[in-house]
Amino acid sequence: MQVKKLLKYSAIAFAAFFLFKRPDDAAGAVRGALDSVYDAADSLARFVSHLS
Repeated sequence: MQVKKLLKYSAIAFAAFFLFKRPDDAAGAVRGALDSVYDAADSLARFVSHLS
């Protein structure tokens, strides 16, 4: 359990460091992640619409 907690806090600390030191790159990473989610949802919607 301790390792899991340590990894979680390390990831949060890295994200905060990345956000404060390189905000433009952090924004690009978030934008890219959201674009990927949008593309996946769009692909799923097209797949389901072709089933009927």
